[in-house]
Amino acid sequence: MNGTSEGQAPTAPDFARVPTTESHHSGQWPDRRAAFAAAPLGLGVVDSEGLITDANDALAELLGATPDELTGRLAADLVDLASDARTWHSYREVLRGRQAELRCTRRLKHPAGHSLWVQVTVSPMPGGRTVLLAATDISARRELQDRLRHLQMHDPVTRLPNRSLFFERLAAALEAGTYDDTGTGRIGLCYLDLDGFKAVNDTLGHRVGDRLLAAVADRLTRCADEAGHGRTTAPLVARLGGDEFALLVEDSTGTDQLSELADAALKALQQPFDLSGQRLSVSASIGVVERRAAGTTTTCLMQAADTTLYWAKTDGKARWTLFDPERNAHRMTRQALSSSLRPAVDRGEFVLDYQPLVGLAEGDLRGVEALVRWQHPQFGLLTPNRFIGLAEEDGSIVQLGRWVLRTACRQARRWQLEHPEQPPVFVSVNVAVRQVWDSDLVADVAHILSETQLTPELLQLELTESAVMGSAGRPLQALRSLSDMGVRIAIDDFGTGYSNLAYLSRLPVSVLKLDGSFVRGFQYDAEAGEAHLNPADEVIVEALVQLAHKLGLTVTAECVETTEQAARLRRIGCDTGQGWLYSRPVTPDRISALLNA
Repeated sequence: MNGTSEGQAPTAPDFARVPTTESHHSGQWPDRRAAFAAAPLGLGVVDSEGLITDANDALAELLGATPDELTGRLAADLVDLASDARTWHSYREVLRGRQAELRCTRRLKHPAGHSLWVQVTVSPMPGGRTVLLAATDISARRELQDRLRHLQMHDPVTRLPNRSLFFERLAAALEAGTYDDTGTGRIGLCYLDLDGFKAVNDTLGHRVGDRLLAAVADRLTRCADEAGHGRTTAPLVARLGGDEFALLVEDSTGTDQLSELADAALKALQQPFDLSGQRLSVSASIGVVERRAAGTTTTCLMQAADTTLYWAKTDGKARWTLFDPERNAHRMTRQALSSSLRPAVDRGEFVLDYQPLVGLAEGDLRGVEALVRWQHPQFGLLTPNRFIGLAEEDGSIVQLGRWVLRTACRQARRWQLEHPEQPPVFVSVNVAVRQVWDSDLVADVAHILSETQLTPELLQLELTESAVMGSAGRPLQALRSLSDMGVRIAIDDFGTGYSNLAYLSRLPVSVLKLDGSFVRGFQYDAEAGEAHLNPADEVIVEALVQLAHKLGLTVTAECVETTEQAARLRRIGCDTGQGWLYSRPVTPDRISALLNA
């Protein structure tokens, strides 16, 4: 060993630079020839045809031959320079005098049967008709490097390939699957996470946890070996960190192969583990992805696997779930909507439609419900069910709700000014519970009413039954303050939640909006000319209307679609109706037209 690194071949000593024939008379060649022969570095002179013309003892010993046996042999064959196109091209360029030097590392088979790693340098000699080949045995250094790499690329707890080696193999597999026509061109991945492993560490300690991880690794390895029986290669099992494992299938044959592997892994882990007398049972969740390698990147594949593992967890754990492009598209859409909600309010992407609230007795327009829509630049016009839940989750409902309230009040005031001859219509606005908790709703309403000059009696705020019935503390105080201000409070979808009628009398509520499921029970067959009533719905609606009236509340029926339903609700005593019988949600101009009629 001369202390040079693997990537840098040793430089041939000056005495090895064999002089040309013309300089033999100088008397220097015998001395240099002796130094060449005695050099500890393997040296050989190669002519322009690539043949060895002279070799020293060190090179002969390295290659398991005598100097005479090497003479006349092709140097490229002796040190395997033709095994890859790039090295072979560089070697030919050095022979032709077009390249200064070639450096490479080769694994050779010694005649004695063992393998060795040799570092080779080929460089021109003075005169330009021959080149000098220098070779050094770096087997010991290479073995040390391999041992260090193994330690670096393997997990010390499970002895499995670690995250670094996994991603190295994955990248290589994707590249091979894209360009190699000998395989299937597909790749599969089972991304596995133990369910409840943290509890094992927390209760039994990390030592037991490590033993469990090692036992899990052994079972997964057996599964991979069985799955690879009869195939070119077995799936790669790796520990990615914590309690996460991956089974990588190169040249997969389809989703059936991955499904079978995931099934086998789940069954293998279902059997209890006996760890030094400690009996443990665990389960796992697995995300399964299988696709063509072409067009797939490491990032895309791992994102799909991580998403699918999340689905397996949320679907109940102890199962495997196959990647679903449609489900993922929905998730991506949901994520895209969530991330753009707040800026959308500032960009003015939301609009309000209004659905009439009609008096059932006279058929007059009493008010309108403001319904928000999102005019999304990418997904088109979105109804509230597509984004209100997201807005409540991330808190943007406060900003959006404030915009809806201000816009609706401004529009109600505009109708009032444009149609002074008509009784003013009130506007009903939906309010989420989070708006009550996360903002000063009372202050917001007071400010907006003052700003738009709308009287409080022309504003109605709708909250769901479950939200109102559970009101206490701050929400209840806010509702009372709003009611004292003159704002009407309505319970939306009444009859589907808690229906705590005793609590209802203590709330500052002025309107009940009956859920549409009751109204839909009032069916009518136009051809037969007869009604098909649900007796239970009829009794419940009539009782609720009577109770509400005794409490001083008015009742609005939602989802009124036929004249027969409207007539029945009128006879029962409902005050107002809302539904497609009267109008679908429409633009402000359409409401203005109704006021002019």
